[in-house]
Amino acid sequence: MRRVPACRTSSEFRANASAFVQQVQETKRPVVLTQYGRSAAILVDVAAYEALVEQVELLRDIRTAESQIRKRQGRSHAKARKEILARMRR
Repeated sequence: MRRVPACRTSSEFRANASAFVQQVQETKRPVVLTQYGRSAAILVDVAAYEALVEQVELLRDIRTAESQIRKRQGRSHAKARKEILARMRR
């Protein structure tokens, strides 16, 4: 089951920023910061952020590859292997 992240106001964050950072580092759980009762930002652990960025990049690469395959712009395994080996020899 998915846990709901903690929500705090931006005023609380300003008053206790280092405690919030420590909480996120220790628990590895994000904290949603609100302004005027609406979510405004998310404080997240660096490792979790980097993992999210990697996942997004991988998904974009997959989407690009699928589009290229649909348009018949792909390369055969043999051709791709030959090109990669030629680049590695340089």
